Amino acid sequence: MRAALAAGLALTLATQAVAGVPEGYHRVAQAEGVPADVLYALAAAESGARLSTGAARPWPWTLNVGGRPERYRTYREALDALERHLAAGKRNIDIGLMQVNWRWHEARLQDPARALDPYRNLRIGAAILREQYERSGHWLEASGLYHAPSNTTNAARHRARVQHHLEALP
Repeated sequence: MRAALAAGLALTLATQAVAGVPEGYHRVAQAEGVPADVLYALAAAESGARLSTGAARPWPWTLNVGGRPERYRTYREALDALERHLAAGKRNIDIGLMQVNWRWHEARLQDPARALDPYRNLRIGAAILREQYERSGHWLEASGLYHAPSNTTNAARHRARVQHHLEALP
């Protein structure tokens, strides 16, 4: 049942009309005290997959292993791949919609199945974004720090990607 709900959410989150930010992002953003548009733009910058229309949408079954992106069609495929990578001793893995890094946030993610749960992944990502906002005092700057908290060059580059996705919102 949980897998079916997660799959339904993933479809909703991944195929939401261009008209705006999907409802799931609004709910998580409100609960975590972050702006929904920034959360959605950050997810698009982190896990965005190009649709046939050319638009980028966050994709929940995305992994990034040592800098190499991997996208899967289903939760099960992504989970199997994540478990294989972890069994092989890999730890520098970004996971899910918000590309939460296993090495730095294993305690928050808890286990591979939970790490790939779209709502849980969004909540963890929103909490990290909120922490970076508390550090910087500015949401867009926080979005750059989310990806690279100790590297100002990478943070600026990532902030620009998030800004691009924000500007693309209707």
